[in-house]
Amino acid sequence: MKMKTKHIIKFTLALLISLSATAQEKKWSLKESVDYALQNNITVRQSLLDQKLAEQDLISAKGNFLPTVNASASQNWNFGSFIDQNGSRISRDSRGNGFGVNAGVTLFNGFRNTNLQKQAELGIESSKIQLEVLKNNISLNVVNAYLNILFNREAVKQAEEQVAISQRSLDQVQELVDAGARARADLLVSKSQLASDNERLVNAVNSVDLSLLNLSQLLQLPANENFDIQDVNIDLTEAVLAYKNSNEILSYALENRPEIKGAQLNIDNAELNYEIARSAYYPTLSLGAGASTSYQHLQGQKDVLQIVTGFDATTGEPIVEFQKNGFVEQIENNLGYNVGFSLSIPIFNGFKTKASVKRAEISKERITLALEQEKQTLRANIEQAYADAKASLLQYESSKVSLESQELAFQNEQDKYDLGVSTSFQLEQVRNRLINAQSSFLNAKYNYVFKTKVLDFYLDKPITQ
Repeated sequence: MKMKTKHIIKFTLALLISLSATAQEKKWSLKESVDYALQNNITVRQSLLDQKLAEQDLISAKGNFLPTVNASASQNWNFGSFIDQNGSRISRDSRGNGFGVNAGVTLFNGFRNTNLQKQAELGIESSKIQLEVLKNNISLNVVNAYLNILFNREAVKQAEEQVAISQRSLDQVQELVDAGARARADLLVSKSQLASDNERLVNAVNSVDLSLLNLSQLLQLPANENFDIQDVNIDLTEAVLAYKNSNEILSYALENRPEIKGAQLNIDNAELNYEIARSAYYPTLSLGAGASTSYQHLQGQKDVLQIVTGFDATTGEPIVEFQKNGFVEQIENNLGYNVGFSLSIPIFNGFKTKASVKRAEISKERITLALEQEKQTLRANIEQAYADAKASLLQYESSKVSLESQELAFQNEQDKYDLGVSTSFQLEQVRNRLINAQSSFLNAKYNYVFKTKVLDFYLDKPITQ
């Protein structure tokens, strides 16, 4: 039994270690990052709840067409003289009950209920569009953060290569100085360059850590040193823009972007607000029906009812019989029904309706202008995005040529240095220009990638590929 327990403990520990290692080794892909953000972002979840609230508003709006039904019950006590339910004056204390059921339905109120339902339906559509806008923005932010990590990692690789070059150069200079073939000043130059490259490497590594932290915060994950992403090989062998100008992007965006659809829905909603305000000018027609009954008890007396059945032939006195008139009997005997129409015609309410209609009309005009402003903003953003993408392509191509030129220049200077024709200072000057060219090329490369992703974003194309 003890042996089995030990095996179970060992197996459990091994399983936990394996799961922990697997969790630590997980590397997030771009698509996983975007999908996780869209599923778990708090703002997205709040927007989903807003959509559910809009659905409840629609249920409430539809309920305006249904009748309302209310039941009532009362208990009362009477002291002294009062008129009873039979119309007789009674000078006794009593107690009684009243029961009723009433129903009513609005038949016409200037189409207010119809417009309220349409408005609630628009509210659902609007909440869906707002959710789409939110998801688009989050996706773009995650892609940007992801690309920033890749950029910083390439910067680290470049910095590591320069450190390795500086270290080899320092080792060579050290040997030459020890042999008396180089001046000690060359050794100081090499050491200075190595220190500078090490500093650049440290800054690059810190940038990677900060960019990883930024992405994890966008995903709203707890701080974790093991958080990591997959490496992506970005091939820009054929770097060309897929569009000749911004017109085709703008044409598509004006028809399909959720921001424009949302602004159009706002106009439709403003139109309904205007019609709802005008409904106050119309009369309201309602249908009502009800049923009621009551019970009354004289204190100190039995619940009986005196009924005259005839008259005495000799005396002429009425012949009275007493019938049971308890709670059940009174409830049945006093039961009555009613049905009727109610018409309310607005005549004057201190210009409140007129002011409400005017406010709704002004609001509709403002929202119409908001649609035009949204279109202008979208146009400006797309034109700017296209100009940025075009400029980034030119920058990428020129930086690529510059990098190739600086690589040749450095190789040439390295050969001259190896032959003793060039100094360490001259070599490092050329290498610094190479480092700057590498940095410029790296910036241009990822800037071009992101700018083209922005164009895809406006065309609703996948930006996670």
